[in-house]
Amino acid sequence: MEYDVVIVGAGPAGLSAAIRLKQLNADCNVVVLEKGSEVGAHILSGAVLDPIGLNRLIPDWKEKGAPIKTEVKADKFFLFGPAGSLRVPNFVMPPLMNNHGNYIVSMANVCRWLAEQAEALGVEVFPGMSCSELVYGENGEVKGVVAGEFGISKDGSKGEGYEPGMELHGKYVMLSEGARGSLSKIAISKYALDQDVEPPKFGLGMKEIWDIDPKNHSEGTVLHSAGWPLSWKQGGGSFLYHAENNQVFLGMIVDLNYKNPHQYPYAEFQRWKHHPEIADLLKGGKRVAYGARVVTKGGYQSIPKAVFPGGALLGCTIGLVNLPRIKGNHNAMLSGIHAAEAAHAALAAGRSGDELLAYDDAIHDGPIADDLKPVRNVAPLNSRFGPLLGGMMMGGLDMWAATIAKFNVFGTLSHKKDDAESTEKQSKYKPIDYPKPDGILSFDRLTNVSFTATNHSEDQPSHLKLIDDSVPIKINLPEYDEPAQRYCPAGVYEVLTDDDGSNPRFNINAQNCIHCKTCDIKDPSKNIVWTVPEGGGGPNYPNM
Repeated sequence: MEYDVVIVGAGPAGLSAAIRLKQLNADCNVVVLEKGSEVGAHILSGAVLDPIGLNRLIPDWKEKGAPIKTEVKADKFFLFGPAGSLRVPNFVMPPLMNNHGNYIVSMANVCRWLAEQAEALGVEVFPGMSCSELVYGENGEVKGVVAGEFGISKDGSKGEGYEPGMELHGKYVMLSEGARGSLSKIAISKYALDQDVEPPKFGLGMKEIWDIDPKNHSEGTVLHSAGWPLSWKQGGGSFLYHAENNQVFLGMIVDLNYKNPHQYPYAEFQRWKHHPEIADLLKGGKRVAYGARVVTKGGYQSIPKAVFPGGALLGCTIGLVNLPRIKGNHNAMLSGIHAAEAAHAALAAGRSGDELLAYDDAIHDGPIADDLKPVRNVAPLNSRFGPLLGGMMMGGLDMWAATIAKFNVFGTLSHKKDDAESTEKQSKYKPIDYPKPDGILSFDRLTNVSFTATNHSEDQPSHLKLIDDSVPIKINLPEYDEPAQRYCPAGVYEVLTDDDGSNPRFNINAQNCIHCKTCDIKDPSKNIVWTVPEGGGGPNYPNM
């Protein structure tokens, strides 16, 4: 199938690109391919939305009925200890941290609405279409993708209901797969797009939605916290947003550069809900949804080259999250707009299959850079000195200087290691004794996974590939206590033994996978490769 532009991923970046292309030229032939069962099924975000991107894309979004109604009314930041909290006055926070004019939203529902706008303009949107391969032209450029292959059996043979994939070709191909996209990884490696930048960095974001007692609800209130239960050396933080209909969106981001292989990010999140500040608010409430997804946190210095022959990388695929603001959707939308405008100009000039250099320039010379440059040192300061001394005090100084004097005190700091390399040997640490979930505020992983509506066809090859099957037991278990047992927020990986503890073996429950991508990032041996399962598989988030 031939198109002018093929877009992989129906997130805020991909849908913004599709809409902008049709706004610029109604005759432009655009297709958006989404691996989720529907648009929004795989979208998970906090989220407090800065509407700067949407204002530029669809200025009359309010009149068109966008599901964006809860404006932020109160902004609170706390430092948590085990039994108490200290509120940080708003006036000491850099102005860029202010949430005035932003909205508490379900990005899954925002993307569903954006898909409606795209389809109304004539964009073809195909959900349930996993894109498993890039297709190359005669000169090595990307000219398309393979999508929609179904019916491969576990043994790799073609089952009775086998359906071959189709090639969708485009004059340009845009990859907007979100953080750690599988095709994006291939493009970055093939074209050495990251050779002149710092390593990418990530955090694991976990989120729940709760229905709470109306007397505890304060619509429009935004709460962020740092500190307990994470140590003063551990990067990460938590959020709680009062949305509509007596619901709160709450969660934790644990930076994946942690050193102790015994750390259990999911258990840290569950423990956080027992803090008095949170537990009192949730009392009498009910958890109604759960999900997890990695978040990019490398910042400006980790952005790879965003273009390659025949295509471009959009949104969180290249890491456009503003870490201290915990926001990336606005930059994702802006990147989609910039990519569309560059592609439109190229198509109008009769070009195809080349590099959209105007798009890469727009990232570094426009509003995205203006947003990310002032905060570029927060992540490396976090890593070196911890979130309190490094992220808050030193990072705050750096952000204030960037706001007032338009320069960063620390210049541009490096990240040094990627997150897998940050993991240290288990011999340096004692195991951590985490409290058992109480089933009221905290829950075990498998119970929470049931609230993601995750499903994969059982008779398909595992989409979680081991480069070397022997590594988990021969290397990761003795040296790191096989951390996959803990870093996965869905209980996909486990070490099984006989009744007497002998004969350890590594088991992968791919059916549980909620597509967070943590394993592709944090495995200390870099032995796990996340690939796409059949289209429609994975979580089915209703309004995350």
